[in-house]
Amino acid sequence: MAKFTLHPRLEDSSVYICDLDLCQVRLNFDGDLDWLLLIPKREGIEELIDLEEEDQLQLMKEVNKISKLLRDEVKPDKINVASLGNQVPQLHIHVIARYKNDRAWPGATFGHPPINEFDEQRAGFWKQKLGLGLN
Repeated sequence: MAKFTLHPRLEDSSVYICDLDLCQVRLNFDGDLDWLLLIPKREGIEELIDLEEEDQLQLMKEVNKISKLLRDEVKPDKINVASLGNQVPQLHIHVIARYKNDRAWPGATFGHPPINEFDEQRAGFWKQKLGLGLN
């Protein structure tokens, strides 16, 4: 496998949680939402269609695992899954637990700054949960 380089903007805006088979999982520095990022550990990938078919299937499995974990652990009203890449070209998938009373509901979270400071304990919580057999 080629060396994996994380885009600096992703590194600066999130904290490392764990590695899955295909993706690195990171928690966005958002004090309000459980906002996880899945970044395929493949060099030079900008679009989902750039991944080999096997990796595309693995990515969906990992998105499903993270989505189920969010649903089970924080009981959101909705789970948003998105790949945008308008500001960061490296393929990354946002998996966000949303609530009817969150700062941007029902709109997109993008462009709505967090109300609360990021809490490192959230990162610890997700590191523990993801360390319990998701790999």
